[in-house]
Amino acid sequence: MSEVFEGYERQYCELSANLSRRCTSASALDGELKKQKLSEIKVALEDAESLIRKMDLEARSLPPNVKAVLLAKLREYKSDLNNLKSEVKRIASGNLNAAARDELLESGLSDAVTASADHRSRLMTSTERLNQSDERIKDSRRTMLETEELGVSLLQDLHQQRQSLLRGHNTLHGVDDNLGRSKRVLGNMSRRMNRNKWIIGAVIVALLVAVILILYFKLR
Repeated sequence: MSEVFEGYERQYCELSANLSRRCTSASALDGELKKQKLSEIKVALEDAESLIRKMDLEARSLPPNVKAVLLAKLREYKSDLNNLKSEVKRIASGNLNAAARDELLESGLSDAVTASADHRSRLMTSTERLNQSDERIKDSRRTMLETEELGVSLLQDLHQQRQSLLRGHNTLHGVDDNLGRSKRVLGNMSRRMNRNKWIIGAVIVALLVAVILILYFKLR
């Protein structure tokens, strides 16, 4: 996940919790104190809106799989901000007298605080689920990268084995050529030996004939 987005997210969660406390406090005030508190809350709301916009821009600049997770978070934060705005409008438009305000503090305010706490709890639960989904996506990406690296390694090994086989094939061709040349040389040598045998045989026969003729003429 983007560290920039996480930074904005932490700031927003802190600001949202602070705004909730301020709204609760402002509900118990009236007159100038109430106006002053509401002015401070409106400034804080503008800061919250600015953080929402920054988170939206950052989320949309990220890859699609990460962007989808962050935009889902952002929808929860926008809903939370709208609830805070509605609460501020309700407080600003209320002209309750002291008795009505006391009744609100005893009953209605407690319900509002409880509802706000429940919403924030649901928001945090959703955020945790989205974080878990983001972690699962990260794990899946790591697995894909590891599988891709393994595939590349296997392809490299296969390429090296192919090169070795090609070199072996070329070596065998060289051996075959050498064997062929050796056979031709041996064949030539064999033919020369046979020819020499015939020549030697012919010479021996000629010598024998010559010896016989010489003996014949001497003994005659």
